[in-house]
Amino acid sequence: MRRSNYDKSPATIIDGRFWKGWNTIIDKLKEEISGGKGRFVCVVECYQGVYYKELLNRFLALRPDCLIDMLQLFKTPAKVEAMTAPYLTDDRIFGRRTSFSITDFFDDEKLAVAKKKLDRQEGFTLIYGYGASAICPNPDLLIYVDMARWEIQQRFRRKEINGLGVENRNDEPSIHYKRGYFIDWIVCDNIKKGLFERVDYWLDTHQSDNPKMISKETVLSGLIKTANRPFRVVPFFDPAPWGGQWMKEVCNLDRGTNNYGWCFDCVPEENSLYLNVSGELFEMPANNLVFYQTEALLGEPVEARFGQDFPIRFDFLDTMQGGNLSLQVHPTTQYIRDTFGIYYTQDESYYLLDATEGATVYLGLKTGIDPGEMIADLQKAQQEGISFDVEQYVNKWPAKKHDHYLIPSGTIHCSGQSAMVLEISSTPSIFTFKLWDWGRMGLDGKPRPINIEHGSRVLQWDRDTEYTRTQLINRMETVAEGNDWQEERTGLHENEFIETRRHWFTGKVTHHTGGGVNVLNAIEGDELIVESPTDTFEPFTVHYAETFIIPAAVGNYTIRPADPTKECGTIKAYVRFRE
Repeated sequence: MRRSNYDKSPATIIDGRFWKGWNTIIDKLKEEISGGKGRFVCVVECYQGVYYKELLNRFLALRPDCLIDMLQLFKTPAKVEAMTAPYLTDDRIFGRRTSFSITDFFDDEKLAVAKKKLDRQEGFTLIYGYGASAICPNPDLLIYVDMARWEIQQRFRRKEINGLGVENRNDEPSIHYKRGYFIDWIVCDNIKKGLFERVDYWLDTHQSDNPKMISKETVLSGLIKTANRPFRVVPFFDPAPWGGQWMKEVCNLDRGTNNYGWCFDCVPEENSLYLNVSGELFEMPANNLVFYQTEALLGEPVEARFGQDFPIRFDFLDTMQGGNLSLQVHPTTQYIRDTFGIYYTQDESYYLLDATEGATVYLGLKTGIDPGEMIADLQKAQQEGISFDVEQYVNKWPAKKHDHYLIPSGTIHCSGQSAMVLEISSTPSIFTFKLWDWGRMGLDGKPRPINIEHGSRVLQWDRDTEYTRTQLINRMETVAEGNDWQEERTGLHENEFIETRRHWFTGKVTHHTGGGVNVLNAIEGDELIVESPTDTFEPFTVHYAETFIIPAAVGNYTIRPADPTKECGTIKAYVRFRE
């Protein structure tokens, strides 16, 4: 393991107006309000996960003549629970994607009364909360309080927040996440998508005692700049029952934490995006870039296929001095559509960024096994608390640094110990059916959910030893080369929509986005420089193990080592349309 200059706080540097601290922010808003004459309406729209009551108390310092608190217009928590129950299901992890809008959460009578009150009200009216912009589409002042999902999840764990219209702060984090993923975040995202050109000020309260506010012009210029240059989202790291020690050393993480199993360094649905405004970091969900700059970021053909979903996901799985991941399988496309209302599935691959002696990957079923016997043994192990003999049924392959294992949906798989995996996959991250978890507990001391019933319905029993060896392991081929570079095709499987290309180089390599977004990781080399042949963006520096995104709008770009005496490597993923 070697220490990297891994940047944990990447940001887009922009010029703009910035207000920091509650007193400064409230004073600025008072200045805006005092400039109005007669009737003045201020709307504060919120994303699920904000500290709702604390924020309301802060905005009351504006001294409104009339307050409309949106939560007071919601249906009762019991009615919201009943309305959403069919989408949450009884499953501990999985629900079904909703088609609700925010108006479905409102009590019709209460809403009608509030609208009449608003129509008659003179002076300064403050409309605050979830869906505030729905009852007043054209206010005099519109403020948006945003929240990234990673911070929302931390608040779930600390039991600090409720879901939309319910009193559920004491639920397990997995139940919270399920409600957010299948209901609340869909509703809030649909509100947000229509507001980018209308919001006057964006408010960052990820650190509740250190709020920051920037203007619409600053936000939009920051998103436009980011969508036309290389960039990185803000990575986050998390312990796991099987977690290892590699990231702690290489990425210079807190030595006091027992392990780090996960790093999400390209999952825009979950990650944050930093804008550096006058030396201050303003945090917002990275998904804002996908929503506001869809075509520039994704490219027209990717948008045509995936809409406003960012389809490529890069993350780390660290089992160095850790344990095996759970034995698992991902749903097939038809199953995920029929069962969960999601229109594409989580195909993936394991790229071995690093490995030590004895590293292994479990992949594919052994030839000639009896499916019924295997499922029966899995169920028996789960019900009776006994061990499941994984190696009786699943292939165990020796693994080394820079191996690439392809995992189309329906393929049983598991990273073993002593591996540092760069997982390259499509985005629907929640849909992992665990079949066996080695008899261990989760970090909360409880058994992790096992999904043998779901898994048994999607396992592809013909993915046997020979198929795995010939179709899923190290499908490397050289496709182009020059004096100081070489390009290799490493996959993915023909059933998967992601193509991956690896480059080894000591000189400058020319790339083109091909009209679609590119996602890359620096798999070798201390420092790489990404440049525009036409100087359309400033040189962008990347360090070992960092994942970076090249928007479709960039077109041509080059990558070279900062030190040409050392060989460097990248792996690039993009949506495959035709070869």
